[in-house]
Amino acid sequence: MKKEYTIGVLVENKSGVLAHIAGLFSGRGFNIQELSVGETELPEYSRMTIVVKGDDQVVEQIKKQLNKFIDVIKVIDLTNTPSVHREITLMKIKIPPIKRQEIFQIVDVFKGKVIDISRETLTLEITGTTAKIEAVIDILKPYGIHEIARTGRVSISRGLTRIGGIGNG
Repeated sequence: MKKEYTIGVLVENKSGVLAHIAGLFSGRGFNIQELSVGETELPEYSRMTIVVKGDDQVVEQIKKQLNKFIDVIKVIDLTNTPSVHREITLMKIKIPPIKRQEIFQIVDVFKGKVIDISRETLTLEITGTTAKIEAVIDILKPYGIHEIARTGRVSISRGLTRIGGIGNG
């Protein structure tokens, strides 16, 4: 049975590493559902959060393959590890001025922000769990979502647990 996995990967921050890792997934017929990459507290390392659907056996094999890459420092399956997950979504709503107050109220309930206003559109920023983002999208669909840009999940383990044990602390 396929389920969703969130995998954290600490890698060396250098050219070609992302392509190499993405190639591992595509070479095994996996579609990466979400991918976010950014520099860590130490600029020589990047942290990747990869969300993929699969079965336990295949995902376990991918984690083993990732650990064999020279540029990979550490792989951690965050799926069942106490973790914090967030995503940022920018959403453009095409809406007449007379209906805007309704959007302002919805955005306020979800603790989002209106970050741009034009004559024809409102641009919103929503930050939260994937479930929260999906809920906002469902509620705003009837108003006419013109465009969406999503970062994908960014995840980090809770407490003092670190993905890589690098640096001080």
